[in-house]
Amino acid sequence: MPAPAEPRRGRPGYDQAGVLAVAVAAFNEHGYDATSISVLADRLGISKSAIYHHFASKEQMLDRALGEALDELEGVIDEADASGGRAIDRLEQVLRGATRVLVDKLPYVTLLLRVRGNTEVERRALGRRRAFDRRVTDLVSEAQSERALRTDIDASVVSRLAFGMINSIVEWYRPGGREDADRLADDVIAIALDGLRMPTSNRVEELLG
Repeated sequence: MPAPAEPRRGRPGYDQAGVLAVAVAAFNEHGYDATSISVLADRLGISKSAIYHHFASKEQMLDRALGEALDELEGVIDEADASGGRAIDRLEQVLRGATRVLVDKLPYVTLLLRVRGNTEVERRALGRRRAFDRRVTDLVSEAQSERALRTDIDASVVSRLAFGMINSIVEWYRPGGREDADRLADDVIAIALDGLRMPTSNRVEELLG
């Protein structure tokens, strides 16, 4: 009786999330425009038709990847708004949350920060990002109105500087380093807000005056 044949080894399987993760890494490494479906197929070790089983197009992958980053960031500010309380506390919550999102979704946020509006998908993502920035600016302005932050710096400048610092993390942060997301968030708050907080004596004088 012949020995049973060994089961054939198929190519490694990928679910949709796995395909997307590899695609995002390739987009960040080579640039979205320079990364073809053929490049992704070679990188995944599967056929192009197998990729199309998960995504209808490369643009759909980009849309899903950018949405993953934006959904997380918008969730941070939605949660802060829902928490109520002082604007300064909600602002701190947003800055901490955004830092954690950047660390947890590093490849996706990196891709978001590199889009330039060359496609409709990118333009929609940039529109959502601008709306997020406006909400943060409004929160800064509210904290200034409460005299929790110094008022001699324009709220939009404060917002841009704070998120410029947070966004720069994508250029140097490496997972598994000395600082985890919580420690990094502490550092961001120390640098971004401590120099902006209204001194207590000034707040008392303004309230009394």
